[in-house]
Amino acid sequence: MSYEETVEPQCNPVSGSIALRVEPKEKSLGEFTVRRVLPSIDRRSVGPFVFFDHMGPAEFPPGKGVNVRPHPHIGLATITYLFDGEIMHRDSLGYVQAIREGAVNLMTAGSGIVHSERAGDDLNEVSTLHGIQSWMALPADKAEMEPAFEHFPADALPEIDLDGTHIRVIMGTAFGQTSPVTVHSPTLYLACEMPAAATLTLPDECDELGVYVVSGKARIDDEFYSGGVLAVASPGAVVSVNAEDPCRFMVIGGTSVGERKVWWNFVATSAERMEQAKRDWKEGRFGTVPGDDEFIPLPE
Repeated sequence: MSYEETVEPQCNPVSGSIALRVEPKEKSLGEFTVRRVLPSIDRRSVGPFVFFDHMGPAEFPPGKGVNVRPHPHIGLATITYLFDGEIMHRDSLGYVQAIREGAVNLMTAGSGIVHSERAGDDLNEVSTLHGIQSWMALPADKAEMEPAFEHFPADALPEIDLDGTHIRVIMGTAFGQTSPVTVHSPTLYLACEMPAAATLTLPDECDELGVYVVSGKARIDDEFYSGGVLAVASPGAVVSVNAEDPCRFMVIGGTSVGERKVWWNFVATSAERMEQAKRDWKEGRFGTVPGDDEFIPLPE
């Protein structure tokens, strides 16, 4: 998605297996609200994840819905994962793909891509939207790769039931299961649902790890985390999540790809590359989205 204003979540240091607690900042996108935990003032990324927005839950009357006009990206891969609702993706490569609950849309921007995200076929009825939008910075040797788009239906993702917890492996490998979704650097992305009183010890192979609580309440060590909060693990820590209530949470992590510059919809390894992307968009060198003639201007 395209977000034209930077939102800086608040961070608080913790102790034990968690190094940092990131409280979200809310931003209205007109038709619905997002809660943003990355980037934050004290934590710019977790593994390759440089952007993490929680969309909704939102309900739209007939004729209303998500409506993000065509906009550009470079140097990143975006991943959209929905708990509820539908978004129609269109891009400058010519892909037109609806995403629904449990499926994955992975768009690799590389040297440059343009896309829009609009309401799906449910526009003429009361509809809902709830999900996660994330960006992952590409490693330096892939930052200028050819753009690409991949869609994975919900039944393509491995599912695991472990000690009462239901786990979907969105990206990477966990608990003996590997997702088919492409990774450009070591990456872990899980969707977990836990009943009250359940406990799950997370994989410890990641250099960096975060737990984002979508709903309910979880306890890690002696700290409680409710919906909207990101817990960033201490280096080398073994993290166990305990459900105080039935809860849903996401696990993100992997290996950092190094410091990145993030401005508007661009992720770049240098200020020069960032300035070039700004000029390219302003001067119309990114290409267009077939069938979607609108666009978001470069912010001043």
